[in-house]
Amino acid sequence: MAEAKYPRRRAIVTGASGGIGRAIADALAASGAKVLLVARDEAGLKRAAEEIRAAGGQAAWVSADLSQEGSEAAIVEAALSEMGGIDTLVNCASLTLSVDFFTLTDAQWKAGFDVKVFGAIRLCRAAWPHLRETQGSIVNIGGVGARTPKVDYEMSAALSAALMAVTKALASRGVEDGVQVNLIHPGSIRTPRIEAMFGGSDDPVARAEALKARARSFGANRLGEPEDIANLVAYVVSPAGDFFQGSMIDMDGGFTRGI
Repeated sequence: MAEAKYPRRRAIVTGASGGIGRAIADALAASGAKVLLVARDEAGLKRAAEEIRAAGGQAAWVSADLSQEGSEAAIVEAALSEMGGIDTLVNCASLTLSVDFFTLTDAQWKAGFDVKVFGAIRLCRAAWPHLRETQGSIVNIGGVGARTPKVDYEMSAALSAALMAVTKALASRGVEDGVQVNLIHPGSIRTPRIEAMFGGSDDPVARAEALKARARSFGANRLGEPEDIANLVAYVVSPAGDFFQGSMIDMDGGFTRGI
C-alpha cells in the first residue's frame, strides 16, 4: 500500500444510533476522530451525537435508509460538508432476523441484503475516490455465521458471507489504490437486542444466568461487549494496524473453531 496519511480522523460510521455501531463511533471519537453517525433512527442519532460532544468528541449525524439507492451520495455529501473529507468508513448497519428458515419471506431476505450488503457496496463505491485521496480505511462488520452458520441464523450467515467476499476482493483493489480494506466478524455481542431476546427476566440473577447460557451456546465464556469490537476497529484504522489488508478478523470468544 502507499504510505498512509495519518491520522485517519474523519470517519463515517453506519448503524451508529446504538449497539456496536454506536460503540465504534464512541471509540473513534475518543481517539480524536470527527465522526459522522448514520442510521435511520433520528432520535437515536441526535442523542448519540450529543453524548459524544458532551464527552469532548466531535460528532455530526445524518439520517439515511441504506436500503435506498441514492442514500450513499447524501451520506458522502454530508461527510464532506461536516468534516471536509473522509479517512475512514465503517459499514456496521445491518438488518437480519434470527428465526426459523422456513418462515423467512423473500421480502425479508431482500431487505436484509439491501441494507447490509448493497448498502455497504454503495457506500464503498461512493466513498472510494475520497478514501483513495486520503489513503483511508474501510472496515466492514460481518458476523461469525459467515464461517460457522447455525440453524435459525441462515440470514445473518448469508449476508455476512457475501460481505466477506466483497471485502476480500475489494482489498486487492485497495492495494493498488492505497485504501485499507478489512472485515471484522463479531461473535455474540451483548447489545440491547440480545439482552431483550435472551436475558428478558426482571430478576438480575436469572438474567445474568440466561446471558451466560447464551454465551455457552456459542462456545464462549462470556458475551462480547460492543466496546470489544469498537476498540478493535479503532486499532485496525490506526497506524498500529496498517498492515491489516484483506483480513477477516474473528472476534467471537472462541466460537469459530475451524482453521
